[in-house]
Amino acid sequence: MQNAGIAALGLDWRYLAFNVHPDNLRVAIHGARAMRFIGLNLTVPHKLLALHMVDALDESAKTWGAVNTIRFESRRQDEQWRPIGEFAPEEIFEIRSHGFNTDADAIVQSLREDLGVNLRDASVLLLGAGGAGRAAALKLAAESVKALYLVNRTETKATEVGREIQARFPSVKVAIGYPKHAIDLALNATSLGLKADDPLPLDEARFPLRDAGAVYDMIYRPAETKFLQVAKAAGCRVANGLGMLLYQGAKALEIWSDRPAPIAVMRRALKENVYGTQ
Repeated sequence: MQNAGIAALGLDWRYLAFNVHPDNLRVAIHGARAMRFIGLNLTVPHKLLALHMVDALDESAKTWGAVNTIRFESRRQDEQWRPIGEFAPEEIFEIRSHGFNTDADAIVQSLREDLGVNLRDASVLLLGAGGAGRAAALKLAAESVKALYLVNRTETKATEVGREIQARFPSVKVAIGYPKHAIDLALNATSLGLKADDPLPLDEARFPLRDAGAVYDMIYRPAETKFLQVAKAAGCRVANGLGMLLYQGAKALEIWSDRPAPIAVMRRALKENVYGTQ
């Protein structure tokens, strides 16, 4: 996806994957800065750790409490920090790392475009209160959902997220546990569904999926988890996390390049790589 977008923009860059142990993350970020990387994407478990390892935090990273995108920046004398890609090698003397979060906005964009969900005044069941679940919960609250029901394997973690939402977004009704009525959206932010023999991420005896208007699973591989299969059979509108992956990646490319991302090109490359189709 990223290399397709980079090629479409005519940039002489290459997107590569590196396995980095959490204990070595700080060294890896410093190394990338020393080698004048354009930027980095981070996945779990690095997103929370990186908050304390970058030189500057964008408002998005501060708001959602995680960094999934780093941009390396430089500046000419007495000028603002700009993406390092804008500078000739001989112009670069000072470099800093700048952390962003592109996940939260990507969730909302995918829900809107892939499911047609209008979050304002919506009632939402969110499954999972870990890193992805917490960011999703805060973003949903920021979008003025009417009610947010939080379910997590460890109830104390759901309670912590609920308290944070009530402190930051007091107009949003937050409840720990399953709703007792029909809702607009059920969203899976757990890892249950990655494996074929995983159980459902919710207890259907306590909340049947037929009572959800739309169902979203952040997992995108497999394309249709058991959660989505059950939801589809129950007549729900369904979508997986491919759109979220696309939009968070496209925003990262825009942050690095300061140019609009070629969404259609990146979507085709993503579908071909993940599913073998365009």
